[in-house]
Amino acid sequence: MKTAILIDGGYFLKRFPACYPTRDRADAKAVARTAFEIALSHLTERRGKAPNETVITHDLHRIFFYDCPPLSKRAHHPVSRRPIDFAKTPQSIFRSALHDELRCMRKMALRLGHLSEQSEWVLKEPLLKELLAGNRTFASLTDEDFRYDTRQKGVDMRIGTDIATLAYKRNVDQIVLVAGDADFVPAAKLARREGLDFVLDPMWKNIHPSLNEHIDGIRSTCPRPVVRGIPVAEPPRA
Repeated sequence: MKTAILIDGGYFLKRFPACYPTRDRADAKAVARTAFEIALSHLTERRGKAPNETVITHDLHRIFFYDCPPLSKRAHHPVSRRPIDFAKTPQSIFRSALHDELRCMRKMALRLGHLSEQSEWVLKEPLLKELLAGNRTFASLTDEDFRYDTRQKGVDMRIGTDIATLAYKRNVDQIVLVAGDADFVPAAKLARREGLDFVLDPMWKNIHPSLNEHIDGIRSTCPRPVVRGIPVAEPPRA
């Protein structure tokens, strides 16, 4: 069975600290290797229990990693009005290095969307609640109380387009999507109608049970996060 692995980069990076607490999230090489590792782990599937366990090996078609270029514009902080060059921030430098590492990996295809031009400083949610409750005043706000809000564009569209292409051209027999929201549902339904096996890997994040009807199974292969010494519950399977 030929398998394509699709990784939502934004989702993967959010789940990375929980699933890999001992790995350096700022090390682009380590993060890229981890994404590759997750993809390869889906090529070996174990069904049943010993002594009747069956091991199924899949062939890799390609790994697709979806993300956006890092923010590179210049702006001014909202309170102090100090200038900031986002291209020189640690987050931007890391993202660029990560994309460079992914481009050099075998069987890895990097799919980049773009960032919205309509970006602005917004107050962090905890601070907004404190202001509304009267525990903080506007005069006490600092630059650290704000975050620069920018949105990804084109990532979901590229995921959907690649799923449709793989399905219609019959390039693969199985698609594994590393993601956790419901944006993939229309594309998943199309792939299943074309006869593909569609597996979701939410990296141990719980998903809404209603999503089970749109996929053929849930399988997380990364280490299960531990909260207060207790492993998180396994997501419900289809």
